[in-house]
Amino acid sequence: MARIKKNDQVIVIAGKDKGKTGRVLKVIPETNRVIVEGVGRVTKHTKVGQSANGSRTGGIETVEASIHASNVMLVDPETKQRTRVGFRLEEGERPNGRKRTIRVRYAKKSGKDV
Repeated sequence: MARIKKNDQVIVIAGKDKGKTGRVLKVIPETNRVIVEGVGRVTKHTKVGQSANGSRTGGIETVEASIHASNVMLVDPETKQRTRVGFRLEEGERPNGRKRTIRVRYAKKSGKDV
């Protein structure tokens, strides 16, 4: 189970954008990287073309680049500070009456579920 997931609120703890917070837009587990909204912005040159309605596309635009997952930490929902993520096992019940074990993420600073 991943410590950082899509739509989590995170804070950058290393790099040129240290201290900025944002929402995770995408997680790339193969390379252990995340794309955070408003963080790691780079200039991208796109080829000029035409869209279906005839308007011209392309040019220079700024987009979010991926950053390594170790450079971000989850923001605690209660204290609004950075926190580590822990996992807790809870017993749940399926609709057919059988029991199952569920892993739940929680903020170690406050103990609240994430």
